[in-house]
Amino acid sequence: MNEKKDDALGVLLQQYLETEKDVTDKQRRVLEAAVEVFSEKGFAAASTSEIAQKAGVAEGTVFKHYKTKKGLLFSILSPTILKLGAPILIRDFEKVLEAEYQHFGDFLRALIEDRLEYATKNTAAVKILVNEVSFHPELREMLKEVFNERVLPRLQKAIKHFQEKGELAKLPDSTIIRLIISTTVGYAAARLIMLPDNDWNDEEEIEMMIEFLLKGLRP
Repeated sequence: MNEKKDDALGVLLQQYLETEKDVTDKQRRVLEAAVEVFSEKGFAAASTSEIAQKAGVAEGTVFKHYKTKKGLLFSILSPTILKLGAPILIRDFEKVLEAEYQHFGDFLRALIEDRLEYATKNTAAVKILVNEVSFHPELREMLKEVFNERVLPRLQKAIKHFQEKGELAKLPDSTIIRLIISTTVGYAAARLIMLPDNDWNDEEEIEMMIEFLLKGLRP
């Protein structure tokens, strides 16, 4: 697998392909090609013929393994989303959420840096997810399940801790979580999807996000 494909696939899909024993070489090539095409053109504009050509297989091979184009999309995104909830792939993020921090700013810095690093390593899969989640209720439900079961309780615990320390305003935890997510995701979207060619300074941007959130959420 060349360096370009490694970047396009992202760590999650690459690990999935390497560990799934039932994935044939042709399936692997189809999935790799589909990630690139879906990422570049979006699901609606992508064609199975183009995916097959990029994968170096006949178009019939695509339909042999994935009955529909939507089935191919879910073969890419399902492991990506579900493995976010698997211990082996959210281990580092769980460490971020479970670690003890002296101040709320330290917690924010660790959280933002971790999620930005994840999105940077998996840009192609993230782009597909952002493009398609609005059109596929199944994807939204999968995301909600992972977030509600594995992430939300830990965020709520951290928020309560810093509120009790007097570092956070007594706002509903849902409001605080929404503000943190919208700030972080907004930067990641601009950084990786909308304006990827800009000369970004992640360290400076992260510090400005933290300052913005600290001032807005101060008691």
